Amino acid sequence: MLPSLRKEEKDYVIAKIQEYFELERGEEIGELAADQLVQLMVEELGPFLYNKGIQDARQMVEQKVMNLDEDLLSLTRPAGRPKR
Repeated sequence: MLPSLRKEEKDYVIAKIQEYFELERGEEIGELAADQLVQLMVEELGPFLYNKGIQDARQMVEQKVMNLDEDLLSLTRPAGRPKR
């Protein structure tokens, strides 16, 4: 389940949608219509964005682990009997 937007976040997005419609399309969109658009975007677009965030985080963690592995390998010291 995707997390929902906090009230402040949702209010901000609704205002931005209303602003977009007014400035870019010359249309007024009411708060209810903007809220419904937000809900649609969250339901339909949200999972794609969420999954992309997870994918990006996974790649970052894999890179960090690879760097850590290289750092640890650089700490190894030769062992065994010295060669003559």
